[in-house]
Amino acid sequence: MGREKVILSYSGGLDTTVIIPWLKENYDYDVIAVCIDLGQKEDWAKIKERALKTGASACYIVDAREEYITDFIWPALKANCVYEDKYLLGTSTARPLIGKILVEYARQEGASAICHGATGKGNDQVRFELAIKAFAPDLRVIAAWRDPLWNMDSREAEIKFLEDRGYEVPMKKDQSYSRDENIWHLSHEGLELEKTENEPDWKHMLQLTVVPEEAPEEGEYVRIDFEKGIPVAVNEKKMNALDLMLELNKIGSRNGVGLADICENRCVGMKSRGVYETPGGTILYTAHTMLDQLCIDRDTYHFKQHVSIKMGELIYDGKFFTMLMDACRAFIDSTEETVTGWVKLKLYKGSIRGAGSYSKYSLYNENIASFTTGDLYDHKDAQGFITLFGLPLKVRAMMEQQVGEGQAVAGNKNLRKRPVE
Repeated sequence: MGREKVILSYSGGLDTTVIIPWLKENYDYDVIAVCIDLGQKEDWAKIKERALKTGASACYIVDAREEYITDFIWPALKANCVYEDKYLLGTSTARPLIGKILVEYARQEGASAICHGATGKGNDQVRFELAIKAFAPDLRVIAAWRDPLWNMDSREAEIKFLEDRGYEVPMKKDQSYSRDENIWHLSHEGLELEKTENEPDWKHMLQLTVVPEEAPEEGEYVRIDFEKGIPVAVNEKKMNALDLMLELNKIGSRNGVGLADICENRCVGMKSRGVYETPGGTILYTAHTMLDQLCIDRDTYHFKQHVSIKMGELIYDGKFFTMLMDACRAFIDSTEETVTGWVKLKLYKGSIRGAGSYSKYSLYNENIASFTTGDLYDHKDAQGFITLFGLPLKVRAMMEQQVGEGQAVAGNKNLRKRPVE
């Protein structure tokens, strides 16, 4: 009978490169590395070679870019999900898909365990393992950084581990940011970012986006077309999801768009500081929000804001495959039925501003909204509305005057004397 198999989520980076020989030295498993291409722009042939050289018995490369965009990014975009006002959930949306694919390979290979390289302090361990639990509660999970046999406590220690064994180190020591890249974003943690007093070393750090000060002086216009909340065209050219994201990333990157420096609350209870590059995603969020505002009525839009916050929390916490997430997505899908049209934006040195929008389902009515009196709105009708809308305020003020207490009483301290000259 052959040895048991473990599926390793392999990125080719420092952590997972260390894990292959570590697993071989500490566990009697056949290690099957699974590389999931979500748009990292890696040399996958070289990464596969590295996995095999460091002890993997097999290495599979999966191009999941299109699946990632359509099944995970678009739902977040349609809901306008943002975590803590800034983070567009680039890593968070990717982890559930990675976990699902790892389970698929575990089933195909007859593996008894799945291993990941997420640290014991991070969010990703939660996201990976919740996805695995959702599809395969019977599989063992090996979290190397939490394992009692793991004796490395820093990236420097991992580098030394590889150097001591004569293996290639897949990074330079002065570039040892902890990074995560996909088609949606690139994140940076570590080095000078670990002290909140420090300004990010933008020129040293950024890999996708130009520093806004160095973006073109003339700026650039971009038009996005949507169908039921999903982007389908850039500058009136129809594109599939992958080509659309690639094009918007180019446009956003050269205009310095989509940089966020945030000290966020991790789901494991601590704060962490990260810098995110989300050039194309920031363009899409801005455009989609504008179209939502055009096509969704007031009550629905306001309730959707609550759902958006909750969905953002669910995605951030790794709860993508839950009943509540399914219910939230069903609500969002219903709100997006009429979110079809186009939005034009002006990009300029890191900023984005609206430059027009249109939808045949628009609820904006010029005849009503215009300062010129139209046929559909009589200014005199507002008097009765204000009387009823303000009735609770008036009743309370009348009571206060009757009992001689409260803000409606003459001489109340909240009412100041103002200059008369």
